[in-house]
Amino acid sequence: MRKPIYLDYAATTPVAPEVAARMAQCLTLEGAFANPASRSHLYGWQAEELVEEARAQVAGLINADPREIVWTSGATEANNLALKGIAETYRAQHSSGGHIIVSAIEHKAVLDPASWLETQGFRVTRLQPTDEGIITADTLAYALQPDTFLVSVMQVNNELGCINDIKSLSEICTARGILMHCDAAQSAGKIAVDVKALGVDLLSLSAHKFYGPKGVGALYVRRAGEVKVAAQIHGGGHERGMRSGTLATHQLVGMGEAAKLAVEHLATDAERIKLLRDRLWQGIADLPGIKRNGSSIDCVSGILNIAFGDADGEMLLLSLRDLAISSGSACNSASMSPSYVLKAIGLSDETAQASLRISLGRYTTADEIEYAIEHLRGVIAKLHKA
Repeated sequence: MRKPIYLDYAATTPVAPEVAARMAQCLTLEGAFANPASRSHLYGWQAEELVEEARAQVAGLINADPREIVWTSGATEANNLALKGIAETYRAQHSSGGHIIVSAIEHKAVLDPASWLETQGFRVTRLQPTDEGIITADTLAYALQPDTFLVSVMQVNNELGCINDIKSLSEICTARGILMHCDAAQSAGKIAVDVKALGVDLLSLSAHKFYGPKGVGALYVRRAGEVKVAAQIHGGGHERGMRSGTLATHQLVGMGEAAKLAVEHLATDAERIKLLRDRLWQGIADLPGIKRNGSSIDCVSGILNIAFGDADGEMLLLSLRDLAISSGSACNSASMSPSYVLKAIGLSDETAQASLRISLGRYTTADEIEYAIEHLRGVIAKLHKA
């Protein structure tokens, strides 16, 4: 039986061989297996040294100071820490809930914490995107209120691949003294991410989106007196008091190595993947009723979201057995409801359900793309005859 071609890199990436090799060196007695917080002996010092090397590598990926990197279990925890941690600090200073702004097409790891904060007395505005999936500066400026204290907008949408102009959004926030958080899970390692140039105060990362291991991420927290994040996990005061817990040396080393490789491969990966994506689209763009969802200009190279006309989405996905692709975000894969992201950009329920996300990555080959084109064309032809 032929193994399906993996075209779901937006859901997760395989761990790079170089990353796996570095991680393996931190697991056994012969390696740096010790608790990095055990500073009373050589084993602990060795582990701590590797952790701090990894912290510097992750900081290098986004042009941050290593002291601004707080380890987490992934972008979901980083997003929760950012939103809840800033909100808790705000309440402690103002004795009341204030106003938070997020986009309506954020990942659930931002939308769900925002909804939870509403139950705690905070007000939340959800910005609507353009029909290309972009959050504009005018939309943000119009939504600001006197007590807005936090804005959270993702840099790259996980379903559409469209890129928001975070710098223009953060400039609006900075002028009003509002903190800006950005979920960069889908952008880091795919496009240049510079926290200083973007002007953000907080930024979330996830290692498994750029060929690192699952279960590890980071939150960039700008070193400034006004950026105070209240801990959501207590028990030892690790990570500058923002996130307690014994650090998993092998995971952090893996994320650091993946970040280092991402910097080295950034330009070549993006250009090669863009050529493959464009070839894929050219190979199927003439199919009846087919349409590309989201911006075709302001987008990352690896994500292609396509509406297949009046095709039955579930039947289409089941028929494409030779391709490992998805109908949207992996966190919503159990739901039969149409994508809230596609609905937000104006698609009907039927069109949204007939849309698929195809995402390419570092290990995608030209031969795989040619096979994908052939397979897609064949399946669509059969479905239209049925």
